[in-house]
Amino acid sequence: MQTLLGIGSRVEHPDFGPGVVINLKSNGYTITYIQHGVRVMRFDAPLTVVEAVEPDTDLVSLFDVEMALSRVLQKWADVTEIVPLGDKWKGGKLILKPGRTDLAAKEIPIDTFFHKIVMLRDRMRTLEQRVNASGLTDEEKIAIQQYITRMYGSLTSFNVLFKQAEHQFVGEKSGAESMA
Repeated sequence: MQTLLGIGSRVEHPDFGPGVVINLKSNGYTITYIQHGVRVMRFDAPLTVVEAVEPDTDLVSLFDVEMALSRVLQKWADVTEIVPLGDKWKGGKLILKPGRTDLAAKEIPIDTFFHKIVMLRDRMRTLEQRVNASGLTDEEKIAIQQYITRMYGSLTSFNVLFKQAEHQFVGEKSGAESMA
């Protein structure tokens, strides 16, 4: 039995490419594809799930639809954004060598590792968006936002992999920098 996808789920179709579920019908999904617009797809259509969202058990209000549409539009930028790996790293590999001599080293293509870093960054951005759109108090949002900012700061070591500076992680700025 196939699991139902909720509104906002990101999918990939072999012919239509990346898309987002915008509605559920009795016989299938309404999906907006980046290159092919809105299509109604049967539940058994050949879809690869990129990011699943649980379907709501309640009826959907206009506010819920607006929030889902807002999330879809925010995700469009992430779907179409191409984040290039720095040229000097292309074709390279990351070698993890254990401190113990009885264990083998592990090699990972840098492209694969970089893709995981970009996915982590994109998921942190989505987390920020969900926190900001949540019903939390302003104090709670600020506390979580500061924590996320510190997480970005912890990941700045990986900025060396990015080709363009605007794609890099940015953490907390020092007092002099934030005053500028």
